Amino acid sequence: MKILSHRGYWQTETEKNTPEAFIRSFQLGFGTETDVRDHKGRLVISHDPPTDESCSIEKFLEIYKQHGEGLPLALNIKADGLQKDLQQILLDHNVNNYFVFDMSIPDTLSYLRSHMNFLTRESEYEKDLPFYASAVGVWLDCFESEWITETDINKHLDAKKIVCLVSPDLHKREYKSFWAKISDWELHKNDSLMICTDYPETARLFFNG
Repeated sequence: MKILSHRGYWQTETEKNTPEAFIRSFQLGFGTETDVRDHKGRLVISHDPPTDESCSIEKFLEIYKQHGEGLPLALNIKADGLQKDLQQILLDHNVNNYFVFDMSIPDTLSYLRSHMNFLTRESEYEKDLPFYASAVGVWLDCFESEWITETDINKHLDAKKIVCLVSPDLHKREYKSFWAKISDWELHKNDSLMICTDYPETARLFFNG
């Protein structure tokens, strides 16, 4: 199982989605989830409304190439209409191990038609998985309870999909009981499974000893 740091491996709230958090994540060998928006005609990294100080996507990918090339990138798309520019930037930086997710339904069509790697999503509120056949995987979320079962995960793995689990800590809930189930099911041994967490080093120790 691959471990993704959520908005980089930050140690204080102000470090989220910053170069410092990305460098730390990549140097420790973690894939990274981050947020992509547009600001004044350029693509930037920001979960919330961006500012002039937001890290540019180019700087983020330069950090990636220097410290984490080849590690998986999960790009949370926060605005419509970014596909063409984002695809070109990824091509310019020769980034292949990535996926995009969380686009609106109409916007997802542009990623699908351009043959970009994208995940559809499933949660307790989202059971009809759009574009499942074309998606490379599933972003599997649990907003309010740990509803996800071994069967839920395996049906996607059996369909040859990447599965990225949203760890409950991203929703400010206790998480180690969920991790224990993943370990008991021995799913952490599957290379097509990922988990996105705010505690990547803790997760590495938990699952790998």
